[in-house]
Amino acid sequence: MKIRWWISAFAFAALLAGPALAQQASAPPAPPPAYGPPITLEQAKKVMAAAEAEAKKAPFPVAIYIVEPSGEMVMMERMDNTQYGSVALAQKKAETAAMFKRPSQALEDRVQDKVYLLTLGAPTVVGGGLPIMEHGKIIGAIGVSGSPGSAQDGQVAKAGIEALNKK
Repeated sequence: MKIRWWISAFAFAALLAGPALAQQASAPPAPPPAYGPPITLEQAKKVMAAAEAEAKKAPFPVAIYIVEPSGEMVMMERMDNTQYGSVALAQKKAETAAMFKRPSQALEDRVQDKVYLLTLGAPTVVGGGLPIMEHGKIIGAIGVSGSPGSAQDGQVAKAGIEALNKK
């Protein structure tokens, strides 16, 4: 399953690189941040609690998925009354943010109306997945799904990350 995901990820990366190669020469984009040590369970609990609190304020019944940089799960929560499909979607959003070192919304913005080109094994190009950073390095990612739109999912994820960064 992971090999198929990597093949799909490579094909998707090639799809994103195509337009960049066709553009005129300009300043090279900044390299993505490096990976750091994996998020700890204590850190994941802090992110999860803040994300859940944000979702309850809305109120949105959501699934929240936290992964380490490899995309492997550290923690998952499905709030009461969350649609079951949101669990898998939250997982894919978190994996995508971790493995591509950028918010899943950035990939959604790149493909826009070309989503039909993607298959189930491809990266998820829907907002709501964010890398979790510490000291400028990616230590994991969070994916949220279940709210009325990806912007709201992103807000829940962002609230979780902001709690981690508060000292």
